[in-house]
Amino acid sequence: MADLGTMSALPTLYSFRRCPYAMRARMALMVSGQGCEIREIILRNKPAEMLEASPKGTVPVLVLPDGAVIDQSLDIMHWALSRHDPEGWLSGIDEALIVQNDGPFKHHLDRYKYHTRHDADPMEHRNACVHILGQLEERLTSHAGLCGEQRMLTDMAIMPFVRQFAATDRTWFNMQKLPHMHKWLTQHEDSLLFRDIMVRLQPWKTGDSPIYFGA
Repeated sequence: MADLGTMSALPTLYSFRRCPYAMRARMALMVSGQGCEIREIILRNKPAEMLEASPKGTVPVLVLPDGAVIDQSLDIMHWALSRHDPEGWLSGIDEALIVQNDGPFKHHLDRYKYHTRHDADPMEHRNACVHILGQLEERLTSHAGLCGEQRMLTDMAIMPFVRQFAATDRTWFNMQKLPHMHKWLTQHEDSLLFRDIMVRLQPWKTGDSPIYFGA
């Protein structure tokens, strides 16, 4: 644990436990050993301090001690790992897979999970997601991770979104012929790293005592 003087100079992370973008940022911060003050927010009642730092109003938002703001999850991952990367995550970056995840896969995932909101056919979008997962399944036949035998940035950037897809109907997902994907997802969900970043926190409000994460 860092001492109180060190704690006071840590970044502040605005996060939401179930957001996949926030999950991947928290995993990179945790594995890098980068401590921060974490502020769990409620999306329907975003604190003014977060909106002042990042008016776009989405998590994660990392406010550095000098006031600089990083409000894109992949940028937070790269920032943390550029400071300390003990597992070599930065050596496993497949930009095409991450772009596919953040673009087409997320598009179809939203219209499967929230089909009423989007006035969409959920089965059409579920099938589109499965097609993309089939490409990842093929990749996983060669090695345990998407870029090698160990977990790397690409795995951690994509896993929270696959988890969200699977959780929409876990019984159905478990019946799909994606054995390597099932194993990959389960291993990451069961990891100590993932359990550590999924600790439940009370929503933050102005004046609360700070809660430190990863320090």
